[in-house]
Amino acid sequence: MSEVESAATQLKTQYAAQVSADLERNTKEQERIGAEVEALQEQLSALQHDQTLLAELQRALGGDQAAANSKGGSVPTPSVPRQATATAGGRKKATTAKSAAKPAATKATAKSASKTAVSKTTAAAKPAAAKSTASKTGVSKTGAQSGAAESGPAKPTLVELIREHLGRQSEPRSSAEVATALAEAHPEREIKPKVVRTTVEGLVAKGQVQRTKQGSSVFYTTSKAAPAETSAEQDTAPETTTV
Repeated sequence: MSEVESAATQLKTQYAAQVSADLERNTKEQERIGAEVEALQEQLSALQHDQTLLAELQRALGGDQAAANSKGGSVPTPSVPRQATATAGGRKKATTAKSAAKPAATKATAKSASKTAVSKTTAAAKPAAAKSTASKTGVSKTGAQSGAAESGPAKPTLVELIREHLGRQSEPRSSAEVATALAEAHPEREIKPKVVRTTVEGLVAKGQVQRTKQGSSVFYTTSKAAPAETSAEQDTAPETTTV
């Protein structure tokens, strides 16, 4: 029991100290607020006194002004300054309109000048472009002519080689003999016996070469009455495309 009583006593002591501190703080706060209220009350009283004096002065001054107005009458306000003010305002508006119109005119002049410069530049560029095109065309033509000159004469076709070879022979020749002779005479060309035989048979069909058969072998010789063949027919022969 002694411990419980001591704890309760200690708790009461703490609460009592806390209450005393709060009470003292409350009293000080009331004193502070009361002092502020008294100061504000004094300020309020001073303001009310000043208000009374100012109201009396206003009434006194208002009576004197009314008397002066009744004696002297109303003074008309001159209209000339208003007219001058209106004239000055009109002048200011006209000056502002002129100043606003000047940049617009300047912009329009600049645009027209730029358009003129662009048109002149385009007109000057057209002859230069025409000259450039003409020079390119001349260069291409010159290049084509030089290429044709460098290429030299066209090589004879296989048909022409076969006809020329058979025309120089005094005896009939087989297609294998013709192919061997042409391959030796023209090593830069790839001449195949099968292609030679097909070409010779095509000449036989056209009547430009005669074919004779001795046993199982076939020989060819140039036909004496062979018609003249144009270059277009020689170019379109199927056997010339494979060589």
